[in-house]
This record gives sequence, structure tokens and C-alpha cells, in this order.
Amino acid sequence: MNVLINNRPQTLPAGATLADALALLQAQPPFAAAINKAFVPRAQYPHTLLHEADSIEIIHPVTGG
Repeated sequence: MNVLINNRPQTLPAGATLADALALLQAQPPFAAAINKAFVPRAQYPHTLLHEADSIEIIHPVTGG
């Protein structure tokens, strides 16, 4: 299936979860994740199925002032 991760096209197998997408990117904490602009709690990553054309955002905190 084709999805966007941080506005970049990626191909994942059917039945992939948010955890699978994060593993593909080798995302390192801390970060937050959203699918189609809806925040997903970290505990739900392995249970959140992705669908064709989903838009996934991986957001890293920025420090400073």
C-alpha cells in the first residue's frame, strides 16, 4: 500500500501498522505520531492499522525559546 510519511511517498505491505512504518524509518524517540492529522497514543502504535493513502506525520520536539 502507498502512504505518505512526512509528505514523502512510502510503500508498505498490506496490513502494516503504525509501528511497522516507524520501524521502516528507524524513528528514534522522543517523537509523536499522527495519522491524517489525528494524534495516535504511543501504546496504540502496534494496533493502529494503516490504509492506502494515509498521511503519517512523525513530529520531533523542538527546544529553545
